[in-house]
Amino acid sequence: MSATAAAPAPGTIDLSGSSKVPFTRLTRVELRKMADTLAGFWLLVSIALITALIIVIFFFAAPDGERTFLNFMGATATPQGFLLPVMGILLVTSEWGQRTALTTFALEPSRARVIAAKVVAACLVGLAAIVVAIALAALATVAAGEPGAWENIGADDFGKFAILQISGILQGLAFGLVLLNSAAAIVLYFVLPIAFNILVTIWSRMQDIAPWVDLGTSQQPLFSGVNLSSEEWWQLVTSSAIWILLPFVIGLWRVMRAELK
Repeated sequence: MSATAAAPAPGTIDLSGSSKVPFTRLTRVELRKMADTLAGFWLLVSIALITALIIVIFFFAAPDGERTFLNFMGATATPQGFLLPVMGILLVTSEWGQRTALTTFALEPSRARVIAAKVVAACLVGLAAIVVAIALAALATVAAGEPGAWENIGADDFGKFAILQISGILQGLAFGLVLLNSAAAIVLYFVLPIAFNILVTIWSRMQDIAPWVDLGTSQQPLFSGVNLSSEEWWQLVTSSAIWILLPFVIGLWRVMRAELK
């Protein structure tokens, strides 16, 4: 005798046959959230304006011969490296600070899918910021007209720049997931790595293993413009696992079990 599905109780709606919300739609929603608030909107505007301002300052301050494409692009790494992680933090923590998580997880009960959409959206905005930086650097290089300004440019240079910026965004997301509080996550994101780097500097026994456990140290070769050795790549992987993957996993575990209030 075959079993039949129980009929829904009177006055209720059967949603068991409804299709899931498309992941692309979730991603578009998360992209829109970045500009929905004043803080998010002006942060995105600030990233673009400060990137352009740094290019202009470097254009007039750099000595002759230094106004090359790689130098212009490298000048944008610092301001974007500070602001993009904050964007990642706010993308997560604003849900809990403004209590919109109640609506978000009601419309999409799968918290893992929501977090995945946030990761994709943050990376897309990060890639857009990288494209803006590259475009402005190219315009400044053309305007400077320095001989040899386009030499020694390889695909790996763009890859290293992307690794720096995207890893910062993912680290910001991870810290946001762990704390679920904007102010605390931003402070911890900037203070904890600096404090750890100081500890490594003053504790001689830590200096030998610093590239393996300190993300800032392992990322230094990405700024050097030379090819990384296999050991340097593994150092980058291990330190990224400590400072990005581990807090992300802890934060995801917390969000999956956090009580919505």
